[in-house]
Amino acid sequence: MPLLWIGVLLVLLRWLEVGPFADLSWWWALAPLALCFVWFETFERMFGRDKRQIEAAEWEKRRKDRVAAQFPQKAPPRR
Repeated sequence: MPLLWIGVLLVLLRWLEVGPFADLSWWWALAPLALCFVWFETFERMFGRDKRQIEAAEWEKRRKDRVAAQFPQKAPPRR
Protein backbone atom coordinates (compact mmCIF):
# COMPACT_ATOMS: atom_id res chain seq x y z
CA MET A 1 0.00 0.00 0.00
CA PRO A 2 2.83 2.46 0.62
CA LEU A 3 3.97 1.90 -2.96
CA LEU A 4 0.58 3.00 -4.18
CA TRP A 5 0.68 6.24 -2.18
CA ILE A 6 4.26 6.96 -3.24
CA GLY A 7 3.32 6.38 -6.87
CA VAL A 8 0.29 8.65 -6.68
CA LEU A 9 2.33 11.34 -4.96
CA LEU A 10 5.13 11.13 -7.55
CA VAL A 11 2.67 11.31 -10.44
CA LEU A 12 0.93 14.28 -8.89
CA LEU A 13 4.20 16.12 -8.20
CA ARG A 14 5.45 15.36 -11.72
CA TRP A 15 2.19 16.46 -13.32
CA LEU A 16 2.14 19.73 -11.37
CA GLU A 17 5.89 20.18 -12.06
CA VAL A 18 6.80 20.88 -8.45
CA GLY A 19 10.49 21.57 -7.69
CA PRO A 20 12.93 18.80 -8.61
CA PHE A 21 10.09 16.56 -9.72
CA ALA A 22 9.52 18.73 -12.80
CA ASP A 23 12.56 17.14 -14.48
CA LEU A 24 11.81 13.64 -13.23
CA SER A 25 11.18 11.09 -15.95
CA TRP A 26 7.66 9.72 -16.19
CA TRP A 27 9.16 6.23 -15.96
CA TRP A 28 10.40 6.98 -12.45
CA ALA A 29 7.08 8.49 -11.47
CA LEU A 30 5.12 5.47 -12.73
CA ALA A 31 7.54 2.78 -11.50
CA PRO A 32 6.02 2.50 -7.98
CA LEU A 33 2.57 2.01 -9.50
CA ALA A 34 3.91 -0.78 -11.73
CA LEU A 35 5.55 -2.43 -8.71
CA CYS A 36 2.30 -2.12 -6.80
CA PHE A 37 0.44 -3.81 -9.65
CA VAL A 38 2.96 -6.66 -9.72
CA TRP A 39 2.71 -7.05 -5.96
CA PHE A 40 -1.09 -7.28 -5.86
CA GLU A 41 -1.39 -9.51 -8.92
CA THR A 42 1.36 -12.03 -8.16
CA PHE A 43 2.95 -11.94 -4.73
CA GLU A 44 -0.23 -11.41 -2.76
CA ARG A 45 -1.83 -14.45 -4.40
CA MET A 46 1.39 -16.42 -3.96
CA PHE A 47 1.43 -15.73 -0.21
CA GLY A 48 -2.32 -16.39 0.07
CA ARG A 49 -3.24 -13.05 1.62
CA ASP A 50 -6.27 -12.63 -0.61
CA LYS A 51 -7.68 -15.99 0.51
CA ARG A 52 -7.06 -15.23 4.17
CA GLN A 53 -9.02 -12.00 3.93
CA ILE A 54 -11.93 -13.77 2.23
CA GLU A 55 -11.88 -16.56 4.82
CA ALA A 56 -11.77 -14.04 7.67
CA ALA A 57 -14.83 -12.23 6.27
CA GLU A 58 -16.70 -15.54 5.89
CA TRP A 59 -15.79 -16.57 9.44
CA GLU A 60 -17.03 -13.24 10.79
CA LYS A 61 -20.33 -13.65 8.92
CA ARG A 62 -20.79 -17.19 10.30
CA ARG A 63 -20.03 -15.91 13.82
CA LYS A 64 -22.65 -13.17 13.53
CA ASP A 65 -25.19 -15.70 12.22
CA ARG A 66 -24.49 -18.00 15.18
CA VAL A 67 -24.90 -15.15 17.66
CA ALA A 68 -28.13 -14.02 15.97
CA ALA A 69 -29.50 -17.59 16.11
CA GLN A 70 -28.52 -17.95 19.76
CA PHE A 71 -30.06 -14.64 20.82
CA PRO A 72 -33.14 -14.01 18.70
CA GLN A 73 -34.55 -10.52 18.62
CA LYS A 74 -37.58 -10.01 20.81
CA ALA A 75 -40.70 -8.68 19.18
CA PRO A 76 -41.54 -5.13 20.21
CA PRO A 77 -44.33 -4.94 22.79
CA ARG A 78 -47.83 -4.36 21.43
CA ARG A 79 -49.68 -1.25 22.43
